[in-house]
Amino acid sequence: MHNFFFDFDSTLADTRNVAVAATQQAFTVSGLTQPSRAAVVSYMGVPIEVSFAKMADHALTATELKALYATFREQYQQAEQLGIALFAGMADTLSELKSRGDRLYVVSSKHSVPLQRNLEQVGLGTTFAAISGSDTVANYKPAPYGILNLLNRFDLVAAESVMIGDAKYDMQMGHRAGVATAAAMWGAADPNSVKAEEPTYLLQAPAELLTI
Repeated sequence: MHNFFFDFDSTLADTRNVAVAATQQAFTVSGLTQPSRAAVVSYMGVPIEVSFAKMADHALTATELKALYATFREQYQQAEQLGIALFAGMADTLSELKSRGDRLYVVSSKHSVPLQRNLEQVGLGTTFAAISGSDTVANYKPAPYGILNLLNRFDLVAAESVMIGDAKYDMQMGHRAGVATAAAMWGAADPNSVKAEEPTYLLQAPAELLTI
């Protein structure tokens, strides 16, 4: 593999506690029933534009959802201060991949603005050739467009490309884009659902990316 597409949350960095805290607080501030931690975690990897309507205990209007998204982003920026950290070995692995000439990208379900902010927060602000957030595609994960757009933009060979993620949605997106898939088991909240997608590679630690 020479082209590496990374999910961010729970793949590059451990953001689970931040995402749960921000989501629950956003619902509370908005006067909605707070979703359980398990519910929030189960939807990680899915854009909030999809998951929030499903976690609400009653139907929300488009206006109410838009306000909820804005509240969540405010809460997330505050919750970030609780700490976002790269997984052990990730920084060295990325450095080694870059040094050997491989191309690195991020394909995430979060908006590009907080995505870039989070990358800078963990010292990866200039590591990736490009990022693809939820605002750059018309259809979200597991639709393949985040990957396909980058393949086309940088004239990359799909057979030399791999999508790395912790959730089944990442594996489904990779399959649909025609690239290899690598399950980041170090961050997987639901390992069985990830394995059920039959990823090309099942990885237990970031350093194993150097062997594929």
